[in-house]
Amino acid sequence: MQIGSIIAVFFVIWWLSFVAVLPIGNRSQIEVGKVTAGTEPAAPATPHLLRRALIATGIAIVMTALLLWGLTNETLHHYWNR
Repeated sequence: MQIGSIIAVFFVIWWLSFVAVLPIGNRSQIEVGKVTAGTEPAAPATPHLLRRALIATGIAIVMTALLLWGLTNETLHHYWNR
């Protein structure tokens, strides 16, 4: 697999994992009891986007490595091409 393809696959996996990680553990401003004027009350009180991006990066690294391993493994390749 070429490096451009690996980067594209990593980006797609990263984006999917980031979207999946975003809602986990969010507490809205209503739940916390501090609604900032001019914002949606259901918006997250503390989004922690950097932490979520790092979690998504870790997931994407592991999933991309597993995918590359699966594509280059001789045993799996022989099994799939029966």
